[in-house]
Amino acid sequence: MNFPILSYLILLPTIGALFIFFTKSNKENNITVKYVALFTSIVNFFLSIYLWILFDQSTSEFQFVENRVWIEDFINYKVGIDGISILFIVLTTFITPLCIISVNNSIKNRLSEFLIAILIMESFMIGVFCSLDLVIFYLFFEAGLIPMFLIIGIWGGPKRIYSAFKFFLFTLMGSVLMLVAIISIYWITGTTDVVYLLETRIPENYQYLLWLAFFSSFAVKMPMWPFHTWLPDAHVEAPTAGSVILAAILLKMAGYGFLRFSLGLFPLASDYFTPLVFALSIIAIIYTSLVALMQDDMKKLIAYSSVAHMGFVTIGIFSLTKQGLEGSIVQMISHGIISAALFLSVGVLYDRFHSRMISSYGGLVNIMPKYAFLFMIFTLGAIGLPGTSGFVGEFLVLVGTFQKNIFVAILASLGIILAAAYMLWLYRRIIYGRIISSEMKGLKDLDKTEIYIFISLAFLTILFGIYPEPLLNTVDVSVNNLINDYRLDLEFYLSQQNN
Repeated sequence: MNFPILSYLILLPTIGALFIFFTKSNKENNITVKYVALFTSIVNFFLSIYLWILFDQSTSEFQFVENRVWIEDFINYKVGIDGISILFIVLTTFITPLCIISVNNSIKNRLSEFLIAILIMESFMIGVFCSLDLVIFYLFFEAGLIPMFLIIGIWGGPKRIYSAFKFFLFTLMGSVLMLVAIISIYWITGTTDVVYLLETRIPENYQYLLWLAFFSSFAVKMPMWPFHTWLPDAHVEAPTAGSVILAAILLKMAGYGFLRFSLGLFPLASDYFTPLVFALSIIAIIYTSLVALMQDDMKKLIAYSSVAHMGFVTIGIFSLTKQGLEGSIVQMISHGIISAALFLSVGVLYDRFHSRMISSYGGLVNIMPKYAFLFMIFTLGAIGLPGTSGFVGEFLVLVGTFQKNIFVAILASLGIILAAAYMLWLYRRIIYGRIISSEMKGLKDLDKTEIYIFISLAFLTILFGIYPEPLLNTVDVSVNNLINDYRLDLEFYLSQQNN
């Protein structure tokens, strides 16, 4: 295929952002810029669906590859996708229009600038998932910090400046080490081409330090315990759309990094540090779940639950079993959908009542029955109830982990029980019970736009819970290839050690 579809996917949101930038910013043009942003993001979504349809699921080779010289003999603009990356691209293009639609009631000031930040963010995130050059990956990976920093710092809550800087510095400090690692890889191998590097065995004596350097960046971005402290603060202060992008997509960039680079480039180090990853993941699942139980802020509770759910992802990735890896990918896609829905649900209440405190609500089933019903679906999805996408991901992760380490699988399963505890507690407090104040009686139920957003998310939550085949079939060949290459490389390194 000669049509550079990946470049169009990356550039189209930026083109839409530029169009908005050159549109005069006033109240009369707010509707225009909304439609421009929405049209751009929807076109990009359908373009990604078209890409998914064209994608050949029978091969593990990178497809739709574009390779152009950027800096002679150093950096190439090289992009391409496999069965793993295509799903994250579709997730990104699906979530972005929903974020743009959701700003109707939440963003009143500087709407044009906000939509520009959202669209540019989309470009950077898509770029991350299809980069086939380490330098290009790093540039997209880090560039995403800038619009998110602005989203939190300008349109966030009372402590937005503190949260924005905390988010920026935490993630930047971790990524500096990854930059050093990329430079080291270029010095060792003479290239930053990912396809070439995946076929090259990096010398054993470099692997451990390089793995730790990449880990420092991915662990902070994921985030893994104990690097997670920036996430609750960022979520609490971020506007609803910012929280959605942060939870649904931004965290998945780290999981994708583990899959693509940690396992692909450093198999020996990945095997060596697997116990460390398991230990940190188990602590994350249990500790952050217990912390979530103590929260009175809805956003903080969901933020801590995200850390716990990402613990399942890292366990599944480093189980290095087919079920574990496929489960971790499904879990990331599922969490992207469900966490987006949960943060949008909190945003609906905040726009109406201007409070995120659980204690401010009660008896919403009598006032907002449509909201109560849809929120129940997302609550059950977050718990991992059979019939929801959350169950498929967590079940596969636990099955895969059981093959690797029974003790880790048993401890991880405690997270499901704890998730049920804090999510059902949240649901009971705000949906049932008595109405707290007379002011709540005037709250309006979901409008047509909100119903459209929530039904689309609920539909996917149930669809992938009942019929996960589209996800599993897409990743199957790529996951098998990843496991086979990992095992062959590991055997090679171990045989070298024995000799």
